[in-house]
Amino acid sequence: MTALGFLYPGHSAEDDYPRIEQLLGSDVRVDLVHTDLGEDAHRVDALLQMGAPERLAAGLQQLRLSGAEAVVWACTSGGFVHGWDGAQEQVRGLARAAGMPASSTSFAFVHAVREIGARRVAVGAAYPDDVSLLFAEFLRAGGVEVTGVRGSGIVTAAEVGAWGEEELFALARAADTPDADTLLLPHTALHTIAHLPGLEKELGKPVLTANQVTAWECLRLADRRVNAPGLGALFTREPIVQV
Repeated sequence: MTALGFLYPGHSAEDDYPRIEQLLGSDVRVDLVHTDLGEDAHRVDALLQMGAPERLAAGLQQLRLSGAEAVVWACTSGGFVHGWDGAQEQVRGLARAAGMPASSTSFAFVHAVREIGARRVAVGAAYPDDVSLLFAEFLRAGGVEVTGVRGSGIVTAAEVGAWGEEELFALARAADTPDADTLLLPHTALHTIAHLPGLEKELGKPVLTANQVTAWECLRLADRRVNAPGLGALFTREPIVQV
């Protein structure tokens, strides 16, 4: 049994994680602990506070008791707003406090882009434009070429969590660019797991979404590879593991 640990802020799309667990198979357990969201606002000051060390540390004891082998801070904006160096320090502090390998969704996107061999990506974000551009800057700092960024001006995670299939596909279509070989949707508050095969079929290219890459990153930290086509192209590059 591989136990994966996630620190998830608030309550928006946390029901993506039981679905992820189901798609990964019976020998992978997903343990999710909710952290204090603080002010639900896609503003830089609020996002910096959401990922503060004391807020992340508060949920770690529960994850340690669960037997988690690795932990990922399951929040994209709460990582990249710190910049590349600040996000690295955030993850190092989390690993020290947790006593296990750690990462964040922001770094998961960079690692997943490299994993699938993508060269150019488009970004479809529900954030306001200033926050969306910070994500693009983070990707570029990680060596990822960004062909376009589409922001939606949504102020709160709660609003994003209320989006359904229609809004999700509309964002994906609007954000995609012909010269991008992959589309990134950077919200852990956005329900995407049930729609990954449909998104990739619609766009004709890999789609990387926040909760998807978060789960993949935690598996990577746990040195575990799983073939799960229902989780998109990212999970079909891995060899099937015989347990």
